[in-house]
Amino acid sequence: MGYDELWRRSVDEPELFWAEQARLIHWETPPQRILDDSRPPFRRWFVGGTTNLCHNAIDRHLDERGDQLAIVAVSTETESTREITYRELHREVNAFAAVLVELGVGKGDRVVIYMPNIAEAVFAMLACARIGAIHSVVFGGFAAHNLALRIDDAEPVLLICADAGMRGGKVIPYKPLIDAALRETKAPPAHVLIVDRGLDPDMDRVELRDVDYNERRRRHEGANVPVTWLESNEPSYLLYTSGTTGKPKGVQRDVGGYAVALALSMTTIFDLHPGQTILCTSDVGWAVGHSYNVYGPLIGGCTAILYEGLPTAPDPGIWWRLCETYRVRTMFSSPTAIRVLKKQDASWLSRSDLSALKYIFCAGEPLDQTTYEWLSGGTGKLVVDNYWQTETGWPAVSLMPGLDLKPVRPGSPGFPTFGFRMRVIDEATGDEKAAGEKGVLVVELPLPPGCLTTIWRDDDRYVRSYFGHFKELLYSSLDWAVRDADGYLFILGRTDDVINVAGHRLGTREIEESVATLGAVAEVAVVGIGDELKGQLPAVFATLKQGVTDDPRDVAQAMERRVVELLGAVARPGCVYVVSALPKTRSGKLLRRAIQAVMEGTDPGDLSTLDDPTALEAVRRAVARGPHCGRHG
Repeated sequence: MGYDELWRRSVDEPELFWAEQARLIHWETPPQRILDDSRPPFRRWFVGGTTNLCHNAIDRHLDERGDQLAIVAVSTETESTREITYRELHREVNAFAAVLVELGVGKGDRVVIYMPNIAEAVFAMLACARIGAIHSVVFGGFAAHNLALRIDDAEPVLLICADAGMRGGKVIPYKPLIDAALRETKAPPAHVLIVDRGLDPDMDRVELRDVDYNERRRRHEGANVPVTWLESNEPSYLLYTSGTTGKPKGVQRDVGGYAVALALSMTTIFDLHPGQTILCTSDVGWAVGHSYNVYGPLIGGCTAILYEGLPTAPDPGIWWRLCETYRVRTMFSSPTAIRVLKKQDASWLSRSDLSALKYIFCAGEPLDQTTYEWLSGGTGKLVVDNYWQTETGWPAVSLMPGLDLKPVRPGSPGFPTFGFRMRVIDEATGDEKAAGEKGVLVVELPLPPGCLTTIWRDDDRYVRSYFGHFKELLYSSLDWAVRDADGYLFILGRTDDVINVAGHRLGTREIEESVATLGAVAEVAVVGIGDELKGQLPAVFATLKQGVTDDPRDVAQAMERRVVELLGAVARPGCVYVVSALPKTRSGKLLRRAIQAVMEGTDPGDLSTLDDPTALEAVRRAVARGPHCGRHG
């Protein structure tokens, strides 16, 4: 059965479709009812069924693949590699769970995990899942104030951290950030469990509160902690949105629906089967890291490579060598990370044996056509864009190489995945847009398994934030999209990433795509700046590829001409800056809001996730110096 028929069943007969998919995981108690959507927009999947994420990720595989690699934790920062089989993972997770129980953690308790991309972060997540605790992973290195906000919202009984992380060979101590956050919180947890990596020998410890994990683990070597079976709709974890303004939103995920959705996605979307290997370059602190560094691959009986380090260190070939060494079948990364590699010598793509690699998936932001062509042409592999959000938990739009591969259409992530009945509608009227017309991407109810169930302790905010935008009860992605005549979806960026130029609404994404078609351009970000006459004008910030020696003013003028050529005079940039670097997070997303703040002379907000703080300084210097093209600066 192909994609079209299965997708149609998933939206027209959701209970029958998802009852079949429920067989992909272990249920201790079978579901009594597949779907309860009697209180929209809320819904409950696999009602009455009991299961456990940790059991599905580890225990059920032990007899058949106990000696297979489960996790390969590679750190080019510490020059270390840990190869961990399913049996060894089972032992480590049980020991970690025993430590949690000793510290008083139980079912329903929250545990905040503040860790780098290391094996112990995975152990901690799975240990929480094993005993029914609700974990909330916060990206390691996040600013103390924003960590405090998340702690106050989740009210954890325990915080787990590493002594430090590393980035580009530089040690980033975590404990001072933890201490500062806990001084700010209203109800700090009783204990802080510290995984000491030996990176911060001067780390301060608070007596009675701070607990050494390595010492406690030795006490529990060989522990066997029973699995806590959870009803399908109980919370599994919280994952907070950035919270740069106001109270952060704790996206709440369930247990059973999430497990089923991931199990289905592993085979149909990523074409991964038991015993095969995935390299996902995300951090465990992000949604992609949760789903495809940890839970998805392990539920699927696969091997997951966990990477700590830069994509360019010790050289730009590191990811490709990992693909060769571990016979990676599917790679999952972000367009921004690929654009970083695009700035390097293209020969790195052909120096490793990639014969086992079949697919390279990209997500996190739209994959521009020039980056797609560079990656596809350089590797000879199928490059698959896919679209999803922290809220959806797994791809909402993608091609499905594991089921029925439709032709790749560069610039489009493809078609809605199972259970996502999508429409592109007018933001004002809610009317359906015709093919080729831009509108807001929405999802009809009920949301499929795997999506968020609510905002932690704030049902009203859940309804208001996602379902309060139109007269009809629809989930708004808050993303612009276009559907072409063949049904392919094209994502054009956030609905708030819009520039209103003399009454014409222009998506920054469209302008970025135009600039990126110039061969000299490596990366580009576009923001809107105020203009007395036209309201707003586009401001272009771009980096150039290595080896480009042209005068930046000439390249800037070429960018301006290309935008006018492709989008018309109304889209002409007000100014173009050629900079040495663009600010982005460690997960690879461009920080357009920080660039916007520099242009406006306002506070850029939390910058703790900046990959390279000097990049924002480069933008500041460029703005102070004036544009290479245009009159605004």
